[in-house]
Amino acid sequence: MSDCVLALEGIDKRFADVQALRRASLNVRRGTLHAVLGENGAGKTTLMRIAFGMVPADAGAVLLEGVPVTLTSGADAIRRGLGMVHQHFTLVPAMTAAENIALGGHGRLDMRAVAARVQELGERTGLRVDPSARIATLGVGAQQRVEILKALYSDARILILDEPTAVLTPPETEELFAWLRRFVAAGGTAVLVTHKLHEALSIADDVTVLRRGQCVLTAAATQLDVPALVSAVTGDDAGGPQTAPDRRTPQRGARVARLDAVSAQDARGVVRVREASLECFAGEIVGLAGVEGSGVHELLRVLAGRLVPSRGVATLPPLIGFVPEDRLRDAVIEEFTLTENLALRGAGARRGRMPWSAMAVQTAGLMQRHDVRAPSPVSRAGTLSGGNQQKFVVGRELDEHPALVVAENPVRGLDIRATAHVLHELAGSAAAGSAVVFYSADIDELLPLADRMLVVFAGHVREVAVERAAVANALVGAA
Repeated sequence: MSDCVLALEGIDKRFADVQALRRASLNVRRGTLHAVLGENGAGKTTLMRIAFGMVPADAGAVLLEGVPVTLTSGADAIRRGLGMVHQHFTLVPAMTAAENIALGGHGRLDMRAVAARVQELGERTGLRVDPSARIATLGVGAQQRVEILKALYSDARILILDEPTAVLTPPETEELFAWLRRFVAAGGTAVLVTHKLHEALSIADDVTVLRRGQCVLTAAATQLDVPALVSAVTGDDAGGPQTAPDRRTPQRGARVARLDAVSAQDARGVVRVREASLECFAGEIVGLAGVEGSGVHELLRVLAGRLVPSRGVATLPPLIGFVPEDRLRDAVIEEFTLTENLALRGAGARRGRMPWSAMAVQTAGLMQRHDVRAPSPVSRAGTLSGGNQQKFVVGRELDEHPALVVAENPVRGLDIRATAHVLHELAGSAAAGSAVVFYSADIDELLPLADRMLVVFAGHVREVAVERAAVANALVGAA
């Protein structure tokens, strides 16, 4: 292809017993946005890491502008005009946003100039962040924006974005996509890894689908539709699973959790939740919506028993399942095996010797029930794809049938099959008698499941109708 600016040809990659890629190929045309789809573990992130010089291929070639190149590191790729937005953040928590963005630069460091450039990029793209804010104090959505700005700061001509919208709100996603189209129209090239089929069809020029490490489809987006993509991604001719379970008839039981005039502060001591009062009942799913900075994340942590209110009273059950949106920070330790990570659940309450053999059997059962794809229970968590890590966390938190389940963006980074699995699991937990609080940055993920909807705006919580317009208006403070 004469207009091909980035090509990967015949790529093989094996990690221990796992063949991640088999003769995988990708051809990205100059001045286009190319979407890469596939199930969790299909090899998408591995292929992108090879393109960015982070992982060496066992076989095959990487070509830039039609010329074979050997990329030995991310820094090497950046010097050649590539930028990558990683699914797993590469930020230093103790540093500010501006300091993280400046990392890897050359010459004399002028932090005022860096901060000014970060603000300018934020205004131009709609991805605004405070340059002086420390990463450790930012929510996952804000950290994602820093990752994107970090790639743009290096003046990349080719951008690789690995699940960039997983934790962005719909307005933030629209702003990012509008900027990406301008970037491409101005001569840039973008590769978008996503699990969202409608997202790919709405913005991409070309689409490639990976399945079990192989490229099974490459076509112009205009030649495709959702059923065709579902079939290619899953291998199901029947069109694959539905994303959400059918709406249930809730069987409300006893009150499980209650907040009375609760206020809560963030890590910097700023009051984020203001005199919130709410109740959760057994057998129901409470949808929770709120934009970044609204206090929604602090409210979730109060409900999960992870954050002590600064005022008011939180009455919570003794057993709570918590699925945090940043699994690598709050849910799993990458260096630990899956069995060891399972043992983290309730570790503070255990006494005596650990029953490792029984726990390994329990881990194997969890892997089977929740479709966690890994060679064995002693596989390190860090060797799993992000989606499989998330499915492991969800399974661990639901398996003990807690009275209250707090799920914070639980399908972040999951493919359509895994998303359907997790949403059915949440519905099943409610049907079994748990009270489920389900937060998502995507309203359309909440509405099919929610029996009630709560919206957090400027620290205040109010209940609204389970309707898209009502939720959207409440998110921006409209009546």
